[in-house]
Amino acid sequence: MMNGKVLVYFLLITIVTCNAFSAHGQWLPVGTMAIEDMYRRQQLLGEVDSNISFAIRPLTNWALKKDDLYRFDSIRTDGSGLHRSSQGDVVFQLMPITASLLYNSTFPTGRNDGPIIPAVGPQGYFSAGFYASYKFLSIQLMPEFVWAANQDYPGFNSENRTHWQQWYRLRGNTIDLPERFGTGGYTKTVLGQSSIRLNFHPVSIGLSTESLWWGPGIHNSLMMTNTAPGFAHLTLNTTRPIRTVIGDFEGQLVGGRLEASGYLPTYNANRQEFHDAFYQPMPDDWRYLSALALTYQPKWVPGLSVGITRAFTMYRSGMRSGLKDWLAVFNSGSAAKREYLDEPGNTRARDQLVSMFARWVIPEAHAEAYVEYGRNDHSWNLRDFFVQLEHSRAYVIGFRKLVGLPRAGEWLNIGIEVTQMEDGKPTIYRPAGTWYRHSGVRHGYTHMGQLLGAGINLGGNLQTLQVSWFKGLKQLGVKLERETHNNDLLYAMRTGDLRRNWVNLSGMAFAEWDYGNFVFSGRMQLTRALNYQYELEENPVNPDNFWGFNAQDKHNFFMNVGAMYRF
Repeated sequence: MMNGKVLVYFLLITIVTCNAFSAHGQWLPVGTMAIEDMYRRQQLLGEVDSNISFAIRPLTNWALKKDDLYRFDSIRTDGSGLHRSSQGDVVFQLMPITASLLYNSTFPTGRNDGPIIPAVGPQGYFSAGFYASYKFLSIQLMPEFVWAANQDYPGFNSENRTHWQQWYRLRGNTIDLPERFGTGGYTKTVLGQSSIRLNFHPVSIGLSTESLWWGPGIHNSLMMTNTAPGFAHLTLNTTRPIRTVIGDFEGQLVGGRLEASGYLPTYNANRQEFHDAFYQPMPDDWRYLSALALTYQPKWVPGLSVGITRAFTMYRSGMRSGLKDWLAVFNSGSAAKREYLDEPGNTRARDQLVSMFARWVIPEAHAEAYVEYGRNDHSWNLRDFFVQLEHSRAYVIGFRKLVGLPRAGEWLNIGIEVTQMEDGKPTIYRPAGTWYRHSGVRHGYTHMGQLLGAGINLGGNLQTLQVSWFKGLKQLGVKLERETHNNDLLYAMRTGDLRRNWVNLSGMAFAEWDYGNFVFSGRMQLTRALNYQYELEENPVNPDNFWGFNAQDKHNFFMNVGAMYRF
């Protein structure tokens, strides 16, 4: 365990000894339309440094070696929004204006979309701002605005009291993840992708509300994604890989404030008696997040990145003044001390998540493979870790291959990713709890009612196949998904019915296209929810026909069209 004083001394020495460059440090917001994934594809083509892990984002122009991140050729025109003073120590840039319109017809879908909420009906998103820097000081102001009709839709609606008891135990009372954000229209303005920093390249320290992404996954990651809005946090991070005699290192240390949504877990008026019987109000307190991500790229294996992430959440009212709480990520990795256990009435309870990952980029083959393995429960010791690898585990595994086409600059992108969040078998006799929910830190691993990690909901699994054509920023493709909804809840309800698993099958067509200063994006997705909300009806004509039941499936149409203007 690292002593807190040692860490403070390290920060001071870093700031004093690092050379303060006058060149500006620009950040590319996580999820930037079309551009962010374009850089990752360029890495597979050998046009971006293969030692960038893409596992700690947002990325910077220092890492990507681009003057203007929004124009990947870095060729500025007279109309460019990037301006420098004659001495080069003052930089000003207008951030892109982005607007999107979304629509869900029947039930909420969508993930990795920041402040956009899971809602039915139309929804709009808008962001704009500016970036300015003077020598080592930089300011980025990029607020985000969301409006949603937030129409009513059928949520969990079982008539069984035991089912509702388990629903509140595994969701309603142990995580702040409302089915619906109130009963009317929704509007929200957040600081979004904003920050104020002191940049001593290759190190930066500052205050930020930017979205973070930790882990090698493309569609999902266990620890940090942009499914939730960005949260306020202090950050100490690298701005590019730090080169040493044994390889390159990247890292980020954050201490953040997580807020509650302020909404009830469900607004199902038809089942009010179950709400009255089982709902327990959440603590009126914010949560502190202590989190760390580190990556290492060995000098002897170009393109390979390995890393770890760790995060602790705890209610502010239960924290003490010592560094053990404020820098909890440096505490021992063995079994939690009793004072931190999630026992009833323990205000010191805290929740830990940890993951390890690897990504291998092979530019010669225009391919990448990656894996992330995580746990949401302490191992008692190393022996316990190896004996029960399945205990409280989750994982993401993926592969992507680019295939050259006859026409110059045109490529075929083929990608597969599997995310498994459902509890493993050891939970039969060793309960671990569903990822992201916690009986002690009852708001769970959320911010403003949305998950900080993988956006596929609780206790679920996802398989994704994506095939697309691309040339530069232009891309046309299809994506097929199979998503299992919260098997942990289904098995806890003990229905004894193997037909009730709620599974979404979806197909999406998408397009990204640049024209001058504009970038356009469009997605259309059709989803069939098999056994929506775990419901089915026996066949009244032939009840003995086990698989001939009346399906209670639902269909959803999702649309997202957007445009971004680059100055």
